[in-house]
Amino acid sequence: MVPMTDLDTFSALLAPEGQQLLVLLRDHDPADELATATRLRRDHPAPLVSAALGQARLRQRAAAKFGADAARMYFTPHGVEQSTRAPVAAHRAARLAALGVRTLADLCCGIGGDALALARAGIRVLAVDRDPLACAAARANAEALGLADRIEVRCADVTEVDTDGYDAVFVDPARRGSVRGARIFDPEAYSPPLSWAVEAARTAPYAALKIAPGVPHEALPDDAETEWISDGGDVKEAVLWFGTGRGGARRATLLPSGHSLVGAGLPDPEPGRVGRWLYEPDGAVIRAHLVADVAERVDGRLIDPTIAYVTADHLVPTPYATAYKITDVLPFNVKKLRALLRERAVGVAVIKKRGSAVEPEELRKKLKLAGPHSCTVFLTRVAGAPTMLLGHPAAEGA
Repeated sequence: MVPMTDLDTFSALLAPEGQQLLVLLRDHDPADELATATRLRRDHPAPLVSAALGQARLRQRAAAKFGADAARMYFTPHGVEQSTRAPVAAHRAARLAALGVRTLADLCCGIGGDALALARAGIRVLAVDRDPLACAAARANAEALGLADRIEVRCADVTEVDTDGYDAVFVDPARRGSVRGARIFDPEAYSPPLSWAVEAARTAPYAALKIAPGVPHEALPDDAETEWISDGGDVKEAVLWFGTGRGGARRATLLPSGHSLVGAGLPDPEPGRVGRWLYEPDGAVIRAHLVADVAERVDGRLIDPTIAYVTADHLVPTPYATAYKITDVLPFNVKKLRALLRERAVGVAVIKKRGSAVEPEELRKKLKLAGPHSCTVFLTRVAGAPTMLLGHPAAEGA
């Protein structure tokens, strides 16, 4: 069942009969879709029922990104995949507003997720996309959330839009291919290419370009500040900022706390022995190459020159890394690990790996865990040697 295949069907969803179906499907259970479709088709056109069911399914998927708003919004399959998570969009919009931005051209707006956050931050938005269906969804979303007076949606090729007179430009190039939505990793294969987006950004007083968090650092323009953003510990995106006066800077921002670490250009610390504490930096910190900045904050060192774990002899709390108290440092050996965990009656083990070829789930099967206690196991390298570190989060007590 393909949701929203054309503009006519989408327009029908916005009409009273379509709205009635969407209300009926608000708490729809996908497991009952066949029976629900059969029942609804007795009183409603089959194409409209299919579109409403597809939209209900998309809204349920989008709830992870948009929270309660998703139940009132309209989506396309690509729109759900490519939309920014609402807390991340709100963070970016707040930063633009703090820069004094009052008008902005949102290029490649999709279904309007970022435009909504920008409008809520008090910014007037020109939202542009070449996909008529995405534009229709963006207009409907602005209406549904009471923001239509702040968002103008225009269906056009973004490369032909004049952005003169706007305080800022925001570009979110498509980073998924047309075949099965495969991710695109080459920035020049984005649509439009990153090079075009960068030139468009340089024409405005301020600009923000959303890019994949795995972008190679060598591809980053020298006149842009790059910010990696994580939400709940998961790295969501990177943003190129122009006009902030921090060209070349690297920043890691952690949501929902809002803590933001700007790199000082420190060299990596010398590796050394494993101390009493191990710090696992947030993914945004690692992507931004700011592990050295975290090490300096906790008076720490690396456990290996190629591994992003920091170790220290004393606990220094930091929002940029999770601290663990280390109880054992052992050469990697499955039999010894199984015997040790059995001796300590460990029934729950969180297995983390960095720099190890061992698959955690395969190892878990071999450990045959049983007992009331828990443990965190790190599979990693120390001074180049495969190593097991055992411990528990600092929050569980010293």
